[in-house]
Amino acid sequence: MGELAAVLFDMDGTLVDTETLWWDATEEVAARLGHRLTAADAPEVVGRAVEDTAAHLVRATGMSGTAGVASALTTAFRRRVDAGAPLRPGAGRLLAELERAGVPFALVSASPRSVVDSVTGGALAHVPFAFTLSADDTDRTKPHPDPYRTAAHRLGVPVGSCVAVEDSPDGAASADAAGCVVLVVPSLLPVEAGPGRVFAESLEQVSLDTLRGHARHGRSPAVSPPSVPT
Repeated sequence: MGELAAVLFDMDGTLVDTETLWWDATEEVAARLGHRLTAADAPEVVGRAVEDTAAHLVRATGMSGTAGVASALTTAFRRRVDAGAPLRPGAGRLLAELERAGVPFALVSASPRSVVDSVTGGALAHVPFAFTLSADDTDRTKPHPDPYRTAAHRLGVPVGSCVAVEDSPDGAASADAAGCVVLVVPSLLPVEAGPGRVFAESLEQVSLDTLRGHARHGRSPAVSPPSVPT
């Protein structure tokens, strides 16, 4: 238990509504490979790193060349992001509140650097993140703990005093393994309850006071997550 040292935000599906864009990009590439994307593919697509989704498509189609599929996914996703990625409800207000209060916050994403830079130059332009971390900036990305541990280290704060805001199972697993308090705001996939996790249905329900409360209570017992709209 302690004071809030920093807030670490996931990007896709958390601050910007890009999970649908990622699904559409994956659907496009999968169709080119002769695979029809269905709900059964969702755990290997939503909230996953590009390389993980590419590996899944290679397995599903019997194709070879994961790197080529990953490149095609990044290109298809980047094209959609460049066309516009809207903020999630409540994101702009919460980021502005943290800025006014002088609370450090950073972006911790599993997307490639090119996509992170596109979003932070578009929908998240003028948001004063302390820094942004992409999948290219650590040896292992989500669901491994490396991104969140790296972010806390760069900020010079204890990872246990950081609240990570996530929307996906892999992202929550990453922040949880790093030792953050995890605020889960689910988007396309449900996220299981856990002792380090608290839940909100929308960022519209989240304020600086609620983030401070989560940090103060620390890694509390598991609570039931909200249902994900279908």
